[in-house]
Amino acid sequence: MSPRRRPDPDPRRLVAGLHARGKLPHLKREGPAYFITFRLLPRAALERLKHERKAIVQQARAANRPLTWHEEQQLFLWYSERIEAFLDAGSGECWLRRPEISELVAGAVNYFATERYDLHAWVVMPNHVHVVFRPHPNHTVSDIGHSWKSFTANEANRMLNRVGELFWQKESYDHWIRDDAERARLCAYVTDNPVKARLCSQPTDWLWSSAHQADRFRRKGASR
Repeated sequence: MSPRRRPDPDPRRLVAGLHARGKLPHLKREGPAYFITFRLLPRAALERLKHERKAIVQQARAANRPLTWHEEQQLFLWYSERIEAFLDAGSGECWLRRPEISELVAGAVNYFATERYDLHAWVVMPNHVHVVFRPHPNHTVSDIGHSWKSFTANEANRMLNRVGELFWQKESYDHWIRDDAERARLCAYVTDNPVKARLCSQPTDWLWSSAHQADRFRRKGASR
């Protein structure tokens, strides 16, 4: 079985521009890479962070001005750090600690790599997943993310004997990457995540990550 593709009635709306699937706004640009997080974080914690972030944006709007580039970057870093603090503390269900489920999610993220998107970095943590990737033409961030989450949710619930229950939080967090420097920083952030959470001593030790995968391929090539 493999991740499925969701039909999109209006693909252009999800390729570029500002749209919202729920309470979170999602800004899209055609062509760049993206950083995306989907998680099992408790809803109450996320709602509190959304409220705090909304207050910051409203302050700028009250002054009749958009957020500056620097302010957008600071807001992104603030939000990411607060989310990571909750996640690294092991908040919420941690179904991804189970090796068979981590393997399931890692396989789904990699399944259409090079065909629908380029993978730059990824990691499967106990209660969340980070991915840095660049969608190919005619494939959207929303479509790709939905494919990962829908397939893995169905399969994981089946493996856990859970019926009629949500697996992932409904909305994912995505951030379009402005340049190569930001992409490099976010790739390092992703692969360092298990070390930061004190799950291993170096990125290549974490089995369900692009760092480990790249190291395994290097070792395999060196042994030939």
